[in-house]
Amino acid sequence: MGSAPPKGRVIWVSGPAVKADGMSGARMYEVVSVGEDRLIGEVIKLQGDTAFIQVYESTSNLRPGEPVEGTGRPLSAALGPGLIGSIFDGLQRPLNLIADMVGPFVKRGVSVPSLPMGKKWHYVPAVKPGDEVEGGSVLGIVQETPILEHRVLSPPDLPRSRVVQAEPEGDYDLEHPVVTVEGPRGREELRLYHYWPVRQKRPYRSRLPPTVPLLTGQRVLDTFFPLAKGGTAAIPGGFGTGKTVTLHQLSSWADAKVVVHVGCGERGNEMTEVLVKFPELKDPYSGRPLMERTVLIANTSNMPVAAREASIYTGVTIAEYYRDMGYDVLMVADSTSRWAEALREISGRLEEMPAEEGFPPYLASRLAEFYERAGRVEVLGRPERTGSVTIAGAVSPPGADFTEPVTTHTLRFVRVFWALDTGLAYSRHYPAINWMLSYSGYLDSVQGWWEGNVDKDWRYLRDRAYEVLQREDALKDIVRLLGPEALPDEEKLVLDVARLLKLGFLQQNAYDPVDSYASPRKQVALLRLFVEFYNRALDALDKGARIEDVRATKVASLLPRLRYEVPEDQLERLEEVRKQLHAEFDALLSGVVKEVV
Repeated sequence: MGSAPPKGRVIWVSGPAVKADGMSGARMYEVVSVGEDRLIGEVIKLQGDTAFIQVYESTSNLRPGEPVEGTGRPLSAALGPGLIGSIFDGLQRPLNLIADMVGPFVKRGVSVPSLPMGKKWHYVPAVKPGDEVEGGSVLGIVQETPILEHRVLSPPDLPRSRVVQAEPEGDYDLEHPVVTVEGPRGREELRLYHYWPVRQKRPYRSRLPPTVPLLTGQRVLDTFFPLAKGGTAAIPGGFGTGKTVTLHQLSSWADAKVVVHVGCGERGNEMTEVLVKFPELKDPYSGRPLMERTVLIANTSNMPVAAREASIYTGVTIAEYYRDMGYDVLMVADSTSRWAEALREISGRLEEMPAEEGFPPYLASRLAEFYERAGRVEVLGRPERTGSVTIAGAVSPPGADFTEPVTTHTLRFVRVFWALDTGLAYSRHYPAINWMLSYSGYLDSVQGWWEGNVDKDWRYLRDRAYEVLQREDALKDIVRLLGPEALPDEEKLVLDVARLLKLGFLQQNAYDPVDSYASPRKQVALLRLFVEFYNRALDALDKGARIEDVRATKVASLLPRLRYEVPEDQLERLEEVRKQLHAEFDALLSGVVKEVV
């Protein structure tokens, strides 16, 4: 028998921060109910019998002397069928059900189950009496949506046990015990769902190297700065640079089985666009609605600040749950800067000593804990499975200053940096990813996949094109001072090819039906055209051709248009353009030879 939950009383209120005395039996991170309205709170600091509590709802009208009661459990997520397609707040309360109950604004003290407890799901068992199960084992299958098979898992902390009773195939609600086991903890009943503390990462058997790219269909990301499954990425950028649209593209096109989209402290109108747009989008891989593999968590800037702090933990816990089923999961957080601001506000209310720019001194460790939960792993339980959680977090540095603390600390813990540039955005170059500031730490590890599955020349083509962009960047100052005409023809060619690359490869229109997504085959075929154009033009200049002759070729004007003129089912047209390219340069060189003769 555990000890009785602590009961105390409020003695101090400052925004979402509350002090309560008489809480000597409380534990760190224990969930408590605060006041007569039973507001949800969490113990974040203990000092003698005084508990410091962050309250996840508005504390207006809360008075000293009101009761505080512990629940004996930490802040936890309910994990089971019914997650996919739902829209939750930062505490995993379903916003659509709350709207039906109390209207468009979340009232204080509203309590709604996170999952549809009364709904019956068709369950197909995967174990039988006499089988051995352990933490993370698959107990059975539920078809959660037409495109997602939900594997019912035993809780990760279940010791090795023997199945003594298993329900047959049938329709059951979430509370119905489907498997009964006998083990070191005695007899336990397992249901279609279980709880897991959101601040505690779910265990796994072993971590695997990130060698498989997460394909996004965005050329500048996949080809120049690839992200691996199980990897981490940051997308910092100033106001209006396209962070949200870039995350929408990732959510829509990434080859992940499940997407968890966390709107963390963003403006309500931006989150509304997500909530309205996502249910209308089609999954490119199945043709079904995208929401049939998506979980949305909305905690906008006008919602309680403490719940914003909890929202990314709720999101990553749900992501880890689907990873444990053996799926590749993408979690996008928009944005971690707003989450850090929530940390700063709560820290200030608790009168903690601030560090740089007022952020708490533990900002870096909290960011590290969050990004550490990404990874490609061999999961617990039977049968053996591998899954991954990939995390992409937007960062909103004030004034696009990448030296501010949240961006600086985030860069220490992520291996892909997609830097959005206000200059590119204002010149209507989208996605506005600065190719000179961005980098990827997964380039070498995913090279084998690209060369083995798409094209053996992938790394050469990528490096050759990037070399042109680097040389063009180095020439900018000379061009600014002396003008392009002062350059020799070879360097004029670098400027021309870099411009073609920007127009025809790096730019991508998220709203164009053809250009919104580019498959790996199309990306490599396009890149090959630009690289071979550069190589042939360089050779022609060496043999006496003029830069004007290169510029006059028909293929030079054709290259920038191919990205939106050639759909995925007509990629053979790119090979025809390649033949045309070589034919034009052969003709150009033969003319040069005749002139010399």
